Amino acid sequence: MSILTNIKMSKNIHITPREKGWAVKIEGNQKASKVLPTQQEAIEAGRQKAKDNHSELLIHSKDGKINRRDSFGNDNFPPRG
Repeated sequence: MSILTNIKMSKNIHITPREKGWAVKIEGNQKASKVLPTQQEAIEAGRQKAKDNHSELLIHSKDGKINRRDSFGNDNFPPRG
């Protein structure tokens, strides 16, 4: 049995702007999981989902560019100390 069979492939969570609010979207899904009125509400919901899935949270700015990332899983560069 391969070691890789026990590794759960986690999908990143994106916080992206929408016309009326901010979306929490799982990478690869067509639709957003949630659309919330404020970016902060979307970040809080996305952060919990990323923690549960041991994945990365990518927070986009209003222009769509990735503004910040938070890792809650298999981090290739974990903090030291």
